[in-house]
Amino acid sequence: MATQSAYEPPTADYAFLYEEAFGLDVVARATGGALTASDAEEVLAGAGSFAASVLAPLNAVGDRDGARLVDGQVRMPEGFAAAYRQFADAGWISAEAPVSAGGDGLPGVVRAGLGEIWNGSNAALALCWLLTAGQIHALDAFASPFVRDTFLTKLVSGEWTGTMNLTEPEAGTDLGAIRTLATPREDGTWSISGQKIFITWGDHDAAENIVHLVLARTPDAPAGAKGLSLFVVPRRLVDADGTLGARNGVTTVAVEHKLGIHGSPTCVLAYEDATGFLVGEVHGGLQGMFVMMNSARIAMGFQATGISDRALQQANAYAHERIQGPVIGREPGAPIAEHPDVRRLLLSMSSRVFAMRALGVFVSDLFDRAALARAGDGTGADTRGADAAGRGTRALAEFFVPILKGWATEEALTVTSDAIQVFGGMGFIEETGIAQHYRDARITTIYEGTTAIQSNDLLGRKVVRDGGATAQALFAQINETISVLDGLEHPLAARTGQRLVRAVEAAEAATVSLLGFTENPRDGYAVSVPYLMLLGTLAGGWMHGLAVVAVLAHQHEEDGDAQRLVAADFYGAHHLPRVQALAETVHAGEIA
Repeated sequence: MATQSAYEPPTADYAFLYEEAFGLDVVARATGGALTASDAEEVLAGAGSFAASVLAPLNAVGDRDGARLVDGQVRMPEGFAAAYRQFADAGWISAEAPVSAGGDGLPGVVRAGLGEIWNGSNAALALCWLLTAGQIHALDAFASPFVRDTFLTKLVSGEWTGTMNLTEPEAGTDLGAIRTLATPREDGTWSISGQKIFITWGDHDAAENIVHLVLARTPDAPAGAKGLSLFVVPRRLVDADGTLGARNGVTTVAVEHKLGIHGSPTCVLAYEDATGFLVGEVHGGLQGMFVMMNSARIAMGFQATGISDRALQQANAYAHERIQGPVIGREPGAPIAEHPDVRRLLLSMSSRVFAMRALGVFVSDLFDRAALARAGDGTGADTRGADAAGRGTRALAEFFVPILKGWATEEALTVTSDAIQVFGGMGFIEETGIAQHYRDARITTIYEGTTAIQSNDLLGRKVVRDGGATAQALFAQINETISVLDGLEHPLAARTGQRLVRAVEAAEAATVSLLGFTENPRDGYAVSVPYLMLLGTLAGGWMHGLAVVAVLAHQHEEDGDAQRLVAADFYGAHHLPRVQALAETVHAGEIA
C-alpha cells in the first residue's frame, strides 16, 4: 500500500515569481520597499514550516472523521480546534488583515502564496480563516464604529471566526429570492429570523464566538436583490464590557454530509429572533457582501492551486518509487515516472500548477498596484496619467477575478483526476489519500459562484460592458511579451512566441464573436464558460512565456531553470492549443 508523502511548500517557485518572473521585485513594488521579495520568502518559509508540521498531518484526519453535530454543537475532528488556536495565536490571521482593520497588511502577492500553502496543507481547515478574512474586508469597508470595535477587532486577532450567510432553501444563486427577515427594534438592533443553508464553518468548537454576516430583507424592502441589507449576527451576544453574554437566537439544525472537505462543517442555521447589527446602509447589503464574495473568489483560485499541488506532490512521489513493467527506452527497474504517458501526466499537472500559481501572483499584483494608485503619491503633483493607469490596472484586476476563480478551479479537477490516474488502481483506494484531493477539489467549481456564474460575470460585466476594451488591453500586454520572446533568438523562446501569437489571434477573434451576439444574447451566454476557459488557458500560456523570458536572462543555469523551460514547452504544446479549439466553440454560439 502506498503511503502519503509529506507536504512540501512551494517556496522556490514563489521566490522566482516574486523576484524574476514579472521583471522586478513585486513585493517591494507593492509595499513601497517596506518589504522585499526576500522578506516575503522568509514569511512563506515560516508558513510552510507551520503548515507542514501542524496543518498537513490533520488533512487525512479531517477527511476520515469529519465534523459532527453533537447535542446541537458541531464538534471538529481531533486536533482541528488546537491547530486553529495555534494558527491564530501565531498571528497569521492578523498578518493578512489590512492595516485599516488593525492587521499587519501583508500585500496581496504574499497572501497569494500563503493562501496556496494553507490550502495545500489542509483545505478544509483553511476554509475557516478564508471566510474570516473575507468578512474582515467587508466590515473594514462598511461597518459602523460599534461593529468595528465589538466584532472586527476580535476577527482580526483570530479570537473569533466569521462566516458568509447568503444561501437559503429557495434562494441559491438568485439572491433576490432571499426571505430571511430583519425587523428593526427600538434599541437600534435588528431581529433576524429565517434559515440559511450551506454555511461554511457555520458552527464549530475552535473559537469562543462566531460572527455571521447575514443578508436579509427588511419589512419595507423593495423586491429583488436591491432590497437586501447586511447584518452582523454573533453566535453569542457581547455585553457592554466586551465579555461574551448569552447565546443568540442562532441554532445549528444540521451538518451536511458532503462529497469532500469533510473537515469543514457545512451547516444549516436557523435564526429565530436573533439579534443583529446593521452593516452599511439599509438596502445596501449587496455592496458589503460583494466585498466578501470577491475576496472569497480570489481565495478559491489559491485553494484550487493548493489542492492541485498537493495532489501533484503525492503523484510525483508515488511515480518515482513505483516499479511496474518494462519502460520503453529505459534500463530495467525504472520507476513508472519514466513511462512516456506517466511522464506526460506529471508534466501536464506540473505545467498547469505553475500556470495557476503564477496567475494568482499576477492577479494579486494587479490589485496591489491598483491600491497604490488609489492611495496616490502624496506629493500633490499632477497624477492624471497615473490615475488613468490605475483605473486600467484596477479594471484588469477585476477582469481576472472570474477567470482566476473559474479557470483555476476547473483545472484543479483535471489535475487531481490525473493524479489518481498516475496511481492507477491504487488511486481508487482511499488509504493512499490521493482520492481526497479530487473530492475536495470538486466543490471549488461550485461554491462562491459556479463556473457559469463566473463566466456570466466575465461576459456581461467585464467584456460586453466596455466593448472588449479590457480584453484588448490584456491581449496587448501578451503581445509585448511575444515581442520580447522573439528578440531572444532561442528556439524555445521562438516556439513559445509563435504559439502565443496563434492563441492571441484566436482569443481576439473569439472576443469579436462574443461582442457580435447582439441579436440573440443567449448565443454569448451559451459559450461564456468556454470563453472563460479560453482566457484562463491563454493567461496560463502567458505566465509560462514570462517564465521563459526570466529563465533565459540567467547568465548561468540555476536550480529549477531546466524544469521551468520543460514545463513551458509542454504547456505550449499540450495546453495552449486548446485556445484555438475553444475559440471555434465560441464562434458557434448556442446550438439550437
